[in-house]
Amino acid sequence: MKLSYLDLTTTDPDVNLATEQYVFDSLPRDRAWFMLWQNDNAIIIGKHQNTFAEINEPYVREHGIRVVRRLSGGGAVYHDLGNLNFTFITDAGETDKLDFRAFCLPIVDTLESLGVPAEINGRNDITIEGKKFSGNSQYLKSGRVMHHGTILFDSDLGVVSHALRVDESKLQTKGIRSVRSRVTNVKPYLPREMTLSDFRRVLLDHILAQMPGEAWTLTEEDRAAIEELRARRYGTYDWNYGVSPQCTVRKSRRVEGCGLVDAYLTIEEGVIRSLTFHGDFFSVDDPEELAKRFLGRRPAPEEYAAALDGVDAGRFFVGLDNETLLDLLTE
Repeated sequence: MKLSYLDLTTTDPDVNLATEQYVFDSLPRDRAWFMLWQNDNAIIIGKHQNTFAEINEPYVREHGIRVVRRLSGGGAVYHDLGNLNFTFITDAGETDKLDFRAFCLPIVDTLESLGVPAEINGRNDITIEGKKFSGNSQYLKSGRVMHHGTILFDSDLGVVSHALRVDESKLQTKGIRSVRSRVTNVKPYLPREMTLSDFRRVLLDHILAQMPGEAWTLTEEDRAAIEELRARRYGTYDWNYGVSPQCTVRKSRRVEGCGLVDAYLTIEEGVIRSLTFHGDFFSVDDPEELAKRFLGRRPAPEEYAAALDGVDAGRFFVGLDNETLLDLLTE
């Protein structure tokens, strides 16, 4: 089977994931496809995950990190411009099983040719000295398979740990949780100085040496269809947050002059389905009446502020003002 490749230049995660799906669904099936792409400052969520369970929401909001859901399963990953993503799309044959090894081997072979001792580890990881630098996932449909993976080349691993960190004691979810692993970048293991751009070229050349192919240029019609898909799916709250399975989040704070306030929010399909308050605080009015104002809203700062508009939080939690309650709910 012949190969066509796309070397994408945009770093917009909505566009890149829409392009993947468009290639999978709409471009000729008489060939295999290979894509290299990067996202800037984004978290990519697995299809079956609860977004709220995977992200450190206050950190994500503060640092302007984009959150986008992909078609394939697996765990959440952080992408910055020190990370390189690759995608294979080809026939799956008669199998209905996911096979990661065949698509991970070209990455391992490329790194070994550069003197880096990479190996496939477990079901879908590629590691160096036991540390993960590449997570992989797949999407199988109608006899075709999309395999995509990350390559941490020179990423800011500090951001990775903060953006995806969630306090397990404050959250219960029915979604599939990510497994956190020890991670590393590729760059420190290279025997010679190399930029990510250099590595990108080496990887593409290595793939083409194994599977000779040609570059594919997207037409204006292709780009218009990708933009329509981006706007309809990957750029929407409903897809990136709203399809999340149910989870219960606990927000807790002890406030001087008020006491302990625990807020338990049940979030399903991207909106608040229930909210209860517990603690050792005093109240003039029943907090259950306040909780009703939040139901059906998105768990976002502007939505919380709207629910509290015209309300005096101190009547429900003596010694607590509206600003502190907002801080509690958005922490």
